[in-house]
Amino acid sequence: MRVIAGTARGLRLQAPPGREVRPTTDRVREATFNALNSLGLIEGARVVDLFAGSGALGIEALSRGAAHCTFCDTSAAALDCVRSNLRHTGLADSATVHRSDAHTHLVGPTAGPYDLAIADPPYGEEHFAELLAAVDAPVVVLESAREPEVPPGWTLVRQRRYGTTVVTIVSRIEAPQSNDEDQS
Repeated sequence: MRVIAGTARGLRLQAPPGREVRPTTDRVREATFNALNSLGLIEGARVVDLFAGSGALGIEALSRGAAHCTFCDTSAAALDCVRSNLRHTGLADSATVHRSDAHTHLVGPTAGPYDLAIADPPYGEEHFAELLAAVDAPVVVLESAREPEVPPGWTLVRQRRYGTTVVTIVSRIEAPQSNDEDQS
């Protein structure tokens, strides 16, 4: 596993020990971040990497020009790995690491707003409707084993299958602006 593009391009990343973390493959990260970059969603963005695991997704965002990334995971071993990968890539100064489950973080005092959220939960534990209801970000990347249902208030931007992985990019539908002009 390596950083695909940007300032840390080519640097190898560690994965936490054990079988609990399923790092996103280089091919999937490359395709996902090329799409995000083409949409103008990376440069200068404030990103949150929920279910961070190795931190590869958030590190890819930082390497490609994101201003800051918050990494969130419940595993101490995973967060140690994230910190090690951030030091190795020289991106630690642009990152914050929190030990918390995604929902608790998103409703807590240290959450958002973010420009982009990345959610790659363990397969079978996807609760995307709840996550999307809590996240303070206009665009969210969802990685899963199946196509998630896009809840009301969100629209599908892009969805691709890469073997057993489905990457879905959704965007929040903004409520129409009210017109408070006097109608005399």
